[in-house]
Amino acid sequence: MDKLSEISERRVNRRKFLAGIGAASAATALAGCGGPAAYSPTGTSAAYGDVDYLNFALNLEYLEAQFYLHAATGSGLQSADTGSNPGTVTGGAQVSGLTTAQQNIMNEIAYDEQQHVRFLRSALGSAAVSMPAIDLTNSFNALASAAGIGSTFNPFANFNTFLVGAFIFEDVGVTAYSGAAPLISVAGIAAGYLTAAAGILAVEAYHAAYVRTVLTAGAISQGTTAFPYLTYANQVSALRATLGGANETTLTVPTGTTSATSIVTPSAIVAATTANAIAYARTTDQVLHIVYGSLSNTSGATSSAAGVAKGGFFPSGLNGNITVTQG
Repeated sequence: MDKLSEISERRVNRRKFLAGIGAASAATALAGCGGPAAYSPTGTSAAYGDVDYLNFALNLEYLEAQFYLHAATGSGLQSADTGSNPGTVTGGAQVSGLTTAQQNIMNEIAYDEQQHVRFLRSALGSAAVSMPAIDLTNSFNALASAAGIGSTFNPFANFNTFLVGAFIFEDVGVTAYSGAAPLISVAGIAAGYLTAAAGILAVEAYHAAYVRTVLTAGAISQGTTAFPYLTYANQVSALRATLGGANETTLTVPTGTTSATSIVTPSAIVAATTANAIAYARTTDQVLHIVYGSLSNTSGATSSAAGVAKGGFFPSGLNGNITVTQG
């Protein structure tokens, strides 16, 4: 019984933590850091509660899990993990021609995302939404076209294109979890919520840093002409900045040498401000604009993109209450 109580308490703690993901923009709190962190979009409603934010996170975990599981194994989530009325998954395929190391890292990330889905569904119980329809083909083609990469893009073609596909998702996850940390109350910190936030953020950050590091290493060893995937990732980054938040860190290839006593170049393997290396943050509305592929009026558009309820990776929209863009 003591063990069950411990598990229950952990679930409650994580639910309260995840509830903060979209509760407000951490960008406002970081306004003094300079750069894009001062960006302060709208996109939060006080009417949303713990279950709403948990289900919002679950929708995104469904997407990531399906992407990574298909890439690693050729098939997606088990039916027991998708709810009673799941949508269909369009596209997705096992990536071939991998080295043992590449297959192992792909398996590990796929496992992590699968377990995130299972954890959230367990925490939500009967309130968990079913998996929405997910598009892993047309979405990438549309994104590639909008980013200027080309009319088509297949992240399942090889390991390098997979890295670009993973890059699309991972920075969004890191910035979303980062956005929750400043919202945790003093009482919440004492109850262990900040510890939970740090643990979850760490997993997503490991994924993101791995992807960024390998993309950068490829460009260093082969050059950006022979290895265009770093350029593709930066084109994706620019598009994400336009769609939702402007909080991006460009991948760069180091030039020259830096002495141990003169480290002046900010890191390009983390999505953080150059002023103090604090991770960027996004609200639920910013995330919706990115996954739907809809332009936000707070990103400089002349007209509002409020009211967008589907598109991109979610052709029928998300399930739950946080599903429509607000501006």
